[in-house]
Amino acid sequence: MVEIIAHRGASAVCPENTMVAFDRALQLGATGIETDVQMSSDGRLVLIHDETLNRTAGAEGWVKNAAYEHLRSLDAGYWFDEQFAGERIPSLEELLDLIRGKNTLLNLELKNGIVGYRGMEEKVVHAVREWGLEEQVIISSFNHASLVKCKRLAPEIRTALLYMEKLYRPYDYAAKLEASALHPYKWAVTREEVAAALAHGITVHPFTVNDPAEIRAMMDMGVQAIITDVPDVMAALMGTYAPTQ
Repeated sequence: MVEIIAHRGASAVCPENTMVAFDRALQLGATGIETDVQMSSDGRLVLIHDETLNRTAGAEGWVKNAAYEHLRSLDAGYWFDEQFAGERIPSLEELLDLIRGKNTLLNLELKNGIVGYRGMEEKVVHAVREWGLEEQVIISSFNHASLVKCKRLAPEIRTALLYMEKLYRPYDYAAKLEASALHPYKWAVTREEVAAALAHGITVHPFTVNDPAEIRAMMDMGVQAIITDVPDVMAALMGTYAPTQ
């Protein structure tokens, strides 16, 4: 079965990276949730994609410069639709609480490529262990050095390399970094590399795949998971899906 990982929750129909988006994703058939982790100025782990607050929280400034209580006071839903007014920027702990006890995969993307959040890896690992979710979590990042650090801190937690462009033998690179999975942009995926990765014990989970024809193409290539904004569309396809030969 191909895992359906909801990108920032059900972000096509709800404001991204909010609890309503995460809840809705599970209702729409997602078997996993992807979200973005950053840190407040006072060291709390929060779930928001952009390094700045302008687009999704209606405020000026950087996430890294805002205290947790200030971040929680912002409206993270109204920008998407007024029916979601009052949605808050969640803490990581809120999402961990949502999925605990469920058979749900959780992809935590560390947003530490532009902002170097000191201590983020330790805090994320501690939270995952505290909630007993080591087997359900995959930590991903475009910052591959950060993933190596996570693996050294917690060998039992899976890591995944995010990348945009095609890499040469990416499965070899993943193995060198002790990563469990590749998270390539959809255009960087080929059938041959998916097969080769799997032969090396590395799974492939492309992002962000929303078009039904592209979802089918990725499944035909043999990927193990797809990160999508439209989990309901993918779930519907899975109901009638038959791989091509």
